[in-house]
Amino acid sequence: MRLLGLTDWRSGRPVDLVLPQAADSALIDETGAMSAEVDQIDASGLVLAPALVDPHVHLRDPGQTDKEDMVTGTAAAAAGGYGLILLMPNTRPSMDGRARMADGRTVIDYLESYERDHGLRLPVDYALCVAATLDRAGRQASNPDDWSGHLPGHGWDHPVVAISDDGSAVTDQTLEDVAANAREFDLPILDHCEHHEHGQVNLGAVSRQLGLEGIPASTETAIIHRDIELAERTGTRVHLQHVSTAGGFDAVRRAKARGLSVTCETAPHYLALCDEDLLRSGSMAKMNPPLRSRADQQAALEAVADGTVDMIATDHAPHTTAEKALGLKDAPNGIIGLETAYAVCNQVLVKSGLISHDRLIELMSLAPAELMGMHRLLPENLPSHKANNTDHPRLESDQHSDAGQPPVDLVIMDPEARWKVDPSRFHSKARNTPFAGAELTGRVMATIRDGRLVFSRLPASRVITRERIRAWTD
Repeated sequence: MRLLGLTDWRSGRPVDLVLPQAADSALIDETGAMSAEVDQIDASGLVLAPALVDPHVHLRDPGQTDKEDMVTGTAAAAAGGYGLILLMPNTRPSMDGRARMADGRTVIDYLESYERDHGLRLPVDYALCVAATLDRAGRQASNPDDWSGHLPGHGWDHPVVAISDDGSAVTDQTLEDVAANAREFDLPILDHCEHHEHGQVNLGAVSRQLGLEGIPASTETAIIHRDIELAERTGTRVHLQHVSTAGGFDAVRRAKARGLSVTCETAPHYLALCDEDLLRSGSMAKMNPPLRSRADQQAALEAVADGTVDMIATDHAPHTTAEKALGLKDAPNGIIGLETAYAVCNQVLVKSGLISHDRLIELMSLAPAELMGMHRLLPENLPSHKANNTDHPRLESDQHSDAGQPPVDLVIMDPEARWKVDPSRFHSKARNTPFAGAELTGRVMATIRDGRLVFSRLPASRVITRERIRAWTD
């Protein structure tokens, strides 16, 4: 199958992409246009880029598969253009390397063998983030003897590449031991930079209007300052998750100016929304950390523009409709984001003129891969250009990469496509999004994993089948 007339994401040059076949058993086809009979696709006006990488995902499997599971979660990721995701450790039981499931396995073992046990190939690759403390209880650091054998280089398909107690910050009580483990095994600490015991929404005019207990910005900035001090004192690699406040961005900015080993992410919702949106979306916009003030939202946009923010992560957090129906006071925190992230960021960051589309790809693909130490497809690893009988270079992909080269994971995007978010059409089990009904610009059209098409919403009008070619030549 040949995709003709794509635009290379960085050079802007036209390229043709040759895939070994139109589809395989893993294909998710929203249009019904793909089949083994597909010969060519008119991809003019579409952009070819490295597949997106998400360093912050909750798939609820094992333990809460009524909300999401590995099949639905990876399908949502493929539909969002992701080739690789990092699974957070707040599974049930927690992913600490010791806690056992009913069948006696650890969660790490369960996720490592998931595809083999279920006789399937998921459309998106994933790596694992081990819990910083036993059962994520914050009382004792997890034991590296329980998980260090699953680090990269040990032959695992889904290695442990980071350490975190995401959902809560690493506690003061365990911080030094967790940091020592991280340094010994050269893992970054991915810290949920917030701690609070009470409150539902951001402290401010909106919380007072709603009559809800507010969460001050200091719940975030206190952890950020503590973690920056840790990085400065010990050299531990610290990555701050979902930074959301002006004070937090300022602290990270100053740490970087001093050359400290500190990176940070923010999420699409902190760039596109503020606490005023709670008045419209209610519990569908309830998350942790909460949507902050309009001034904090502006600070997030500025932090992306000036390079303070290293990457964008979804913090995809599925919940059931019944849970979110409990209202702002009692509903759980979290929203889903895999299927809307690219479009939200393209609209808020690129179409506004704040950053270039190239920079967006860096934030959503290259930087997260760097953090995880999993360079799925950096520019220098693109498949070799081969001449053909057109004016375009030709990229040939194969199921098996060349020796020593990483697999080829790509995404095909239409940065100009306009569409309306309809949660009923999501591939995720969950519907908890504040973007329902939003008109967005930019859409993922296809996702390619290991050189094979795994997701497509390319319309039939762009597809040329071998049957049509035969009809033309008869």
